[in-house]
Amino acid sequence: MSSHTCRSSRADSQDSDRTEGIDEKKGRNVAWRQRRRTAFFMRTAILLVLAGAIGFTLYNNATKENREVLQVGDPAPDFKLTDLNGEEHQLSDYKGQGVFVNFWGTWCKPCEKEFPLMERQYQVYKDQGVQILAVNIAQSDFEVKQYAEQRDLTFPIVIDKNKSVMEAYNIIPLPTTLLVNAEGNIEKIITGEMSEEDIQSYMEQIKPI
Repeated sequence: MSSHTCRSSRADSQDSDRTEGIDEKKGRNVAWRQRRRTAFFMRTAILLVLAGAIGFTLYNNATKENREVLQVGDPAPDFKLTDLNGEEHQLSDYKGQGVFVNFWGTWCKPCEKEFPLMERQYQVYKDQGVQILAVNIAQSDFEVKQYAEQRDLTFPIVIDKNKSVMEAYNIIPLPTTLLVNAEGNIEKIITGEMSEEDIQSYMEQIKPI
């Protein structure tokens, strides 16, 4: 009787070991699949960023000779674009206020550095008659919305889906920012990354008197 009990215990122990081995193998398989899925999404995101950067560069090189160059003092070309909440923004509707028109892309590293600085200054100046319109160049709503939410951006972000605004403003490098004064004229054109001191100074420059 005791011998039978001992054999049963060994069998139970072996069954338990086999079950634990199977569970451990399943766990390794699940972890491996999760790592592969994460790697796939990361590779996809990197490829999208690279494709956007390459496409933007090729498009600019192909069309830059046909564009008129805007200068300080020119009327800012009017445009109407839709933000991430479905609300339309027309530049001429902001007449009487200063507008900080910033052209950008999610793949643009200087743009990424500027945005938290712009957000901080936006909170200071939005009630003083200075607005920001951040114009994304032809990326998907999903990409842009995810980017904005991850960085807690509250100023209006609009998407130039067919690049018509980019062409009207002769935008080549990103970021490019245009200061539009209360009369609707271009006060300054800035190419490249801005410091927070720059942004504050520019917002003061276009703040209505």
